[in-house]
Amino acid sequence: MSLAATIPQSARPDPATAKRWLGRAGLLWLLVAIAGQMIFSLYVMATHGREWLTGQGLRGGPVEGQLPGDVLGNALYALHMLFAVVIIVGGALQLWPALRRHRPAFHRWTGRTYMIAATILSLGGIGLILLRGTVGSTLMHVGTSMNGVVILICAGMAWMLARRRQFDSHRRWALRLFLAVSGVWFFRVMFMLWMLIFQAPVGFDPKTFTGPLPETLAFAQYLLPLAVLQLYFHAMDRGGSVLRLGVAGLLTLLALLTAGGIFGATMGMWLPRL
Repeated sequence: MSLAATIPQSARPDPATAKRWLGRAGLLWLLVAIAGQMIFSLYVMATHGREWLTGQGLRGGPVEGQLPGDVLGNALYALHMLFAVVIIVGGALQLWPALRRHRPAFHRWTGRTYMIAATILSLGGIGLILLRGTVGSTLMHVGTSMNGVVILICAGMAWMLARRRQFDSHRRWALRLFLAVSGVWFFRVMFMLWMLIFQAPVGFDPKTFTGPLPETLAFAQYLLPLAVLQLYFHAMDRGGSVLRLGVAGLLTLLALLTAGGIFGATMGMWLPRL
């Protein structure tokens, strides 16, 4: 027996009302996420911008992610972080409905820039892993590389559907792309939420950054948001009142958890390094 069948018909909310609440819950989570991504972009610009402009970062100066003498790797890392900022700002612009309605030409050009930047970001990230590796285990590297592949697929689908003028499907793939390119940000937010809860390095070795937690997050950073988005689409399209309100409640809870992770990342990762 389904959950909906146990609720009297008279006690169930109107499906249209439930759909509005679902939309509001989705918007709440999105606003929280965009605010957190803007904080992250400010951190990247504040910590890396001056070093990149002076060339110190390319030479391997005291900048996070830079290695002395590795000019090619440092250049790839700098490009990777630069496009991360472009994508964060571009993603917020692409998801602004009023801009899409009233400035369609600007929306198209920022969309093209966004998808090109996402492609470069994913290829650059995979290149960094292959060229110099990164912290963590091989399984973490596989998860992160798969994130790059998912970005390429989402960008290609969003581009193709826009060219075919299938805009409803295009918008859905653009949302998938937004979540996929946010994988690195999701990793930090999820990790710091975990640290806020346990107040100790539970599930990983802090010296080598290996263990079940980072290996799980390497895949969850994009698979979990994409799964929730798919559930949101299903509830919007074919869900009844109970499912829609249930997903709305889930998104509200996730908005609160995301805000907690953003707070932890800001206070524990980003602010101390400014």
